[in-house]
Amino acid sequence: MNQYQICVVVGSLRKDSNNRKLANAVIKLAPADFSFKLVQIGDLPLYNQDDDGNQADTVKRFKDEIVASKGLLFVTPEYNRSMPGVLKNALDHGSRPYGKNSWSGKPAGIMGSSVGLIRSAAAQQHLRNVLAYLNAPTMAQPEVFLQITDGFFDATGGIADATTKKLLQGWMDSYVAWVKKLAQ
Repeated sequence: MNQYQICVVVGSLRKDSNNRKLANAVIKLAPADFSFKLVQIGDLPLYNQDDDGNQADTVKRFKDEIVASKGLLFVTPEYNRSMPGVLKNALDHGSRPYGKNSWSGKPAGIMGSSVGLIRSAAAQQHLRNVLAYLNAPTMAQPEVFLQITDGFFDATGGIADATTKKLLQGWMDSYVAWVKKLAQ
């Protein structure tokens, strides 16, 4: 039985997203008592406070999935030195209306990738700032900023390079301990 259900929020909507591939690859490194659900954020309307009293069904579904989870995993690219707008929109929906913050108390982990040399460092820092405000305790170390190049993923969608796989296994082991320590 999966004791720890984790919501995975990928900050990219692109069909062939490297971050979606990374999320699927790192999930394979988790222990059997953890299960992961990639939550849909592309169908959320743009956040508008006027809609707080009558949230769209997609927003209600999204918030219910977060509330039902024991933890959060964010895997995001970096757009213009920050997190993608679609991710910020999801964060806003999950935290509203005021007093109904779905993120609160959920232990979180962040990782990300990019094809660029800066990887996703700025995006992750901005995401950490928002999650701190939303009261989602976020694992600080280890950090994972990956540059995705040809051959990064193997034929099965796993991590091809043994050194990178070891790094990600260490990250997953730390994340599992973080969630087990803080999950409510």
